[in-house]
Amino acid sequence: MQALTIGQLAAGADVGVETVRFYERKGLIPEPPRRASGYRQYPPTALERLRFIRRAKVLGFTLDEIRKLLELSTSPASSRDLVRRRAKTKIADIERRVADLERIRRALSALVRDCAEGGDLDPCPILAALGDDEVEASQ
Repeated sequence: MQALTIGQLAAGADVGVETVRFYERKGLIPEPPRRASGYRQYPPTALERLRFIRRAKVLGFTLDEIRKLLELSTSPASSRDLVRRRAKTKIADIERRVADLERIRRALSALVRDCAEGGDLDPCPILAALGDDEVEASQ
C-alpha cells in the first residue's frame, strides 16, 4: 500500500482530519514525512495505529493510557502480563465510576421521590439539596 494523505488516513479510520492532527500534536501518531509540496505522507502503519487509538477510546481508555498501551505494543520488554495488568486497572477504574454513578442515581432518585409533583417551587427539596453545603459532604 502506498503513502496516504491526511484525508485518506482520516477517512480510513473514520475520524476527522483535525483528530489526526490532534493525535500528532499529542505524540500518539508520529509526524510523517512530507512531500516537496508540504503535504503529509502517512505510511500504512499510521492507519493501523489510528484504528488502534479509536478502538481503545471506545473501550474507555484515556489518551495517556492509550499512549502507554502503544508503548507496550512496540517495546521488546513488554509482555502479555503488562498489557493484561493495564486492562485490569482499567476495569477497576470503570467499576469505580459505575459505583459512583449508581450512588449519584440513588441520591437523585431519593430527591425526586421527596419532591411532590405540582405545588409551589418553594420549598423544592431538589433545589434545597443542591444549595446545601452538607449534601456533598454526606454523600
